[in-house]
Amino acid sequence: MEDRTRDSRSYKKAWSKAEDYIRDPGKLGRLIDDATGKAGQKSGPLKNIWNYLMACFRLIKAYANGSYRNISWQSLVMIVASIIYFVMPFDLIPDFLPGFGLLDDAAILAWTIRAISADVDAFVEWEAKSA
Repeated sequence: MEDRTRDSRSYKKAWSKAEDYIRDPGKLGRLIDDATGKAGQKSGPLKNIWNYLMACFRLIKAYANGSYRNISWQSLVMIVASIIYFVMPFDLIPDFLPGFGLLDDAAILAWTIRAISADVDAFVEWEAKSA
């Protein structure tokens, strides 16, 4: 599922938009608001990645407001592309299909989180020290 999702036109489209979002803090903030609304609650396919997903949302908000910049451009683009894919209603498996619509979204988010977990862990550590 992850490979098919990563190779899909929808994910490639999300990847191509990611840098534009990163360069526009307002747009990036709205993306995270949309993603937070869509994530809703920690159930279904998102349950296993919930804590990391919420940390990614906070990381992006901190990046957008300039308080956290200790992340590689590649990791940042990967996170933002995955979140763009997550909020897209029509992707590899359309979100309106009950029980299946979030499977591809969860797969791409899980893949991204595994790939950049060290960056997210570093952010969570920074966040704890800053609190």
